[in-house]
Amino acid sequence: MKIDATGLHFKMLNQMIKESGENEIEVQSLLGQRYIGAGMEPGKTLTLCGTPGNTLGAYLKDSTIIVYGNAQDATGDTMDTGRIVVHGNSGDTTGYAMRGGEIYIKGNAGYRVGIHMKAYEEHFPIIVIGGKAGDFLGEYQAGGIVIVLGIGCEGVPVGRYCGTGMHGGSIFIRSEEPPENLPAQVTCTECTNEDLKQIEPYVSEYAAYFDKDAKELLRSKFYKLLPNSNNPYRQLYVQN
Repeated sequence: MKIDATGLHFKMLNQMIKESGENEIEVQSLLGQRYIGAGMEPGKTLTLCGTPGNTLGAYLKDSTIIVYGNAQDATGDTMDTGRIVVHGNSGDTTGYAMRGGEIYIKGNAGYRVGIHMKAYEEHFPIIVIGGKAGDFLGEYQAGGIVIVLGIGCEGVPVGRYCGTGMHGGSIFIRSEEPPENLPAQVTCTECTNEDLKQIEPYVSEYAAYFDKDAKELLRSKFYKLLPNSNNPYRQLYVQN
């Protein structure tokens, strides 16, 4: 099924997607319509051409969203399972409170990416950013993995306050130098071969989507951020 979104109000567009009985839906000429794919039924593939608005794929479960363009803020908000692939950049709070699934961003991401990410039992969220990320990456992160590849970037590809309040999960940063001025809640070490094996499947998936060389990327230096064992935030949350 194909939908031309030209001039469509976001409520009408979302209603058309919801009422479609087809599993393959393509939406063309998007221009900022919000909540696309939010709460969508499982088992669907949504291909979007243009620029979807805020809160793309919220509460996504067992479906795939592919964006040929940029995504705005709160992509994957409280995502449960499934996959979002963005052939462009993504805005602030990408992956906000996501508890599972995978988000792949070809380019850059905004501020507070991965804030309040969490993992529980079989649910394990993944965010892979091809370019750089803004300030407060992984703020209050409680689980899952964030990977920043820094492709085409100069210097460390993350902003300030990376990992502030972090109490679970991990952040991997492809960089020749570690991030500066890290908060007390995190520790930073250069990745070992075992560390790189942990992220290899996700880097390979990113490379397959965006025509990159995974082996070349993984030959680079990476740094791994983990919660500090003395972090006072850990005692406030259930750990997985």
